[in-house]
Amino acid sequence: MTAIEQFTDHILHSNYPVFFTGAGISTNSGIPDFRGPKGFWKTNTPIMFQDFMSQESMRIKYWTQSVEFKSNFKEKIPNEGHAIISEIINSKKAGHCITQNVDNLHQKSGLDDALVTELHGNATFAVCLNCKKRFELSFIHEEFKSTNKPPKCDSCNGWIKTATISFGQPMPEDKMIIAHEETLKADVFIVAGSSLSVFPAANFPLIAKENDAKLLIVNNEETQFDHFADVLIHDDISKTFSNLKITH
Repeated sequence: MTAIEQFTDHILHSNYPVFFTGAGISTNSGIPDFRGPKGFWKTNTPIMFQDFMSQESMRIKYWTQSVEFKSNFKEKIPNEGHAIISEIINSKKAGHCITQNVDNLHQKSGLDDALVTELHGNATFAVCLNCKKRFELSFIHEEFKSTNKPPKCDSCNGWIKTATISFGQPMPEDKMIIAHEETLKADVFIVAGSSLSVFPAANFPLIAKENDAKLLIVNNEETQFDHFADVLIHDDISKTFSNLKITH
């Protein structure tokens, strides 16, 4: 069988598929890879969480970057890769999606919030770091552009930040626990569009493999865990998923 036929066969015969997605699945939706050759962090310096909390200048820089990069996230639409992952999990009424992405596109494609674990948060809204009140990002961006002052919560005066995990910010313990539990349920674990270079999240494919799940990797470029894969495909994510012969 070809790699795509093996990939399809594993998906069709899986009882609990778990997908692990990274930036590569969203590039076809117009969201550039943060760490790729033309990624956002190649031309912008990340704001460390500690610096955001302690320095006014860093908060201003953070929101300037947010306006430049995240202001149109809500306009992005899911692509074929997102749609097929949603179709597989929903049709089987089993499975889960663990994502390193912050673009909300898995939910937009039809997956319930409970079926998606966002390890790095969500960039389509903002939250108060103190009281956790939620704010519409468009409102925050417009306010910042008019005042050039970092936004503060109107309820408790805490600092507001996009609902993402910044460099130096602790990973959300509850999300990591859920992701670990879902990984252990997987009989097939599918990596889609992740470089598998960001830890501790990149450990999940290895945990699944050690737990006897089949490991499928589809990514444009090589990953350090390619040699562990039962099926390996180096190609465009949307193209690969659209070629899956999934029938019900």
